[in-house]
Amino acid sequence: MKRSKTTALLLMSAAPLLLTACQREQPAEAQVQVREGLYTSVARCIEVTGEPDTCRTAFEQARQQAADAAPQYASRAECAQDYPAEQCVEQRTTAGHSFIGPMMAGFFLSQMMSGNRAGLAQPQAAQATPAWRDKSDGWLRPSGAAGAGRAALTPVAATPDRATTVNRGGFGASSRGRSVGG
Repeated sequence: MKRSKTTALLLMSAAPLLLTACQREQPAEAQVQVREGLYTSVARCIEVTGEPDTCRTAFEQARQQAADAAPQYASRAECAQDYPAEQCVEQRTTAGHSFIGPMMAGFFLSQMMSGNRAGLAQPQAAQATPAWRDKSDGWLRPSGAAGAGRAALTPVAATPDRATTVNRGGFGASSRGRSVGG
């Protein structure tokens, strides 16, 4: 009888460990990362990332979005209150609407990366958005909201021509919120 109690206690104390080991975790090779950088030219993007095709495609995507996402002003004087006067030019949206707005000064490149079995991150998808530089040397990007002037933009604290990496998901992601012990 004593042996069965000891065995039962041993099994009960090991049960949480066994259940934790059986939880579905993403393997390390399925780790997903988001790499985002702010680049002032295609050449700087290629220099930092080493991916010429991705940089050229990203710049072209941002250039096509720039007029539609740019802050719109009725006059150069209004535009010059927020942006350097030499950047305020007449532009035309894809719908043909003419307005005064700042020229695109750079572009954001966001890439989804996933690790493979060799531990190397492989790019899966890239997205680009235009970036504008204001009078105070701050960077702005489209916020997705419609608005006149700077209302449709979001300030961004980013260093140009330098890629940063942010991890998302992967091994251990679901256990971060748990603590062991007391």
